[in-house]
Amino acid sequence: MPSPASAAPYPRRMPTTPRVCLIEAHLHFSDSHDLKGKRKHLHSIKGQLRARFGVAVAETEGHDTWQRSALLIALVGGAEVEGRADDVERYLWERCPDGCSFERTVRTLEDLRP
Repeated sequence: MPSPASAAPYPRRMPTTPRVCLIEAHLHFSDSHDLKGKRKHLHSIKGQLRARFGVAVAETEGHDTWQRSALLIALVGGAEVEGRADDVERYLWERCPDGCSFERTVRTLEDLRP
């Protein structure tokens, strides 16, 4: 009879290669008529991205413009990271239908090591 320490409580999964996905999202807020209105909308979007998708997000451009902004969004995971990135882009497209574009970069952990 095997000892309790050697018995695996969970089935073993095949290891996946860790991936990092960066999405640069360029957003256009045609409804916004001042910087305060854009900030309110952007604050809501960033909070929802963090809560719904568990991403890290930061505004990288457009700090002083009232209709445009660029966000850098980071996701980390395994093979599922591409599907999660699709969901993030779809969410942003629904929130900013008047204009948004995306640039996506996916790297494995091996790609990032020196």
